[in-house]
Amino acid sequence: MTPAAAAGTGAAERARRLRELHRGRRAHDPLVLPGPWDAASARAFETAGFPALATPSAGIAASLGYEDGATPPGEMFAAVTRIVRSVSVPVTADLEGGYGLPAAELVERVRESGAVGVNLEDTDRATGGLKDAGEHAEWLARVRDAAGPDLFVNARVDAYLRGGPDPAGEALVRARLYAAAGADGVYPIGAPPADLPALRGTVGNLSLNALAVPGGPSFAELGRLGADRVTFGAALLRRAVGGLADLAAELRAGHLTG
Repeated sequence: MTPAAAAGTGAAERARRLRELHRGRRAHDPLVLPGPWDAASARAFETAGFPALATPSAGIAASLGYEDGATPPGEMFAAVTRIVRSVSVPVTADLEGGYGLPAAELVERVRESGAVGVNLEDTDRATGGLKDAGEHAEWLARVRDAAGPDLFVNARVDAYLRGGPDPAGEALVRARLYAAAGADGVYPIGAPPADLPALRGTVGNLSLNALAVPGGPSFAELGRLGADRVTFGAALLRRAVGGLADLAAELRAGHLTG
């Protein structure tokens, strides 16, 4: 078998494992996907026993010295590639809104990175508002067609982030459209916990992703409310940077504790 064929076989197996991890979750046991921002953090999460990882675009941006949403696509794909190569578990990648790439090209670049899942948001970075829901659903359908079964497509709904008179209603409409377009999961980022049951009813058997926040509901409680997948955005990077700041203060004080 050629190296390229072997890599393809490995990606197909990781894709199968990622799908299996989403299936049949018990109500109190959602799939928890830590968000690595580089190879070292990815290895730490794998060593801790997590069966899959989900890169956060904001975390990677910060690690590379960019504001959220300003990472050049080439650097984002390179960072995802390094993370994938550093671990044996499946990795799904947050690629913001797809960087304006045609669906087929986006899917090809994801495949080249080795990621077997993708998170795609519906924020229009040019305007700061939401993309047209119907047009975005059509683009997601093209991504689905180009990807086939070997890519887990998580459709992020940004209605709660962008405001509007009825973010809950907007989120439900978009969730239905993206589910119909072939998304494997829907991620209404920032949804209040009380809205999760209605969103669960809307997406049916598809995955429902919830954002875990410091001081918020436990993972088990998010699961009981309807989420079967939990991610963190850049929160884990911020926690790690806080620890690094403490370390820096020790060094400035002239000592290093155990």
